[in-house]
Amino acid sequence: MAMDAQTIKNMILDGIPDAEVKIEDLRGDGDHYAAHIISPSFEGLNRVQQHQMVYQALQGKMGNELHALAIQTSAPTQS
Repeated sequence: MAMDAQTIKNMILDGIPDAEVKIEDLRGDGDHYAAHIISPSFEGLNRVQQHQMVYQALQGKMGNELHALAIQTSAPTQS
């Protein structure tokens, strides 16, 4: 079963409370999303580490309930 955009956003915010999160439904099918995440918690981390934080916030849902998610992350000073 697919996840809706609000659930994805809530999970990311639960894991990264200081984040600014925008979720975009790429195809209008509720199955392919893009997440744009800006967080001070990403400061000093490389892109891989930032994405790992997002995957951790999604609690293993990526590849299961969450089929496709394009992730774009940055710290406020990088955006």
